[in-house]
Amino acid sequence: PALAQLVAEQAAAAGGGRFSLGLSGGSLVGILSRDLPAAAGPAAPGRWLVAFCDERLVPPEHPESTGGAYKVSGAGPGRGSSAAPSDR
Repeated sequence: PALAQLVAEQAAAAGGGRFSLGLSGGSLVGILSRDLPAAAGPAAPGRWLVAFCDERLVPPEHPESTGGAYKVSGAGPGRGSSAAPSDR
């Protein structure tokens, strides 16, 4: 919860501006997928720019796709994320 809380606080500090967040894969997928939605609360995720920092050049359904991992976890597009795995 501490990492998700830090992300949420930084997003809130952006005020009405854009908040940029670079995501890697691995264990971070589970941590943020579980904790970030609750921590973000009423934050405007539509103003977030989400980038996958270590995305591999594979289709989103591939097991090594970071974007695909977030999508499968329920934290991908449709949850307010502005980046779609298919955009990689």
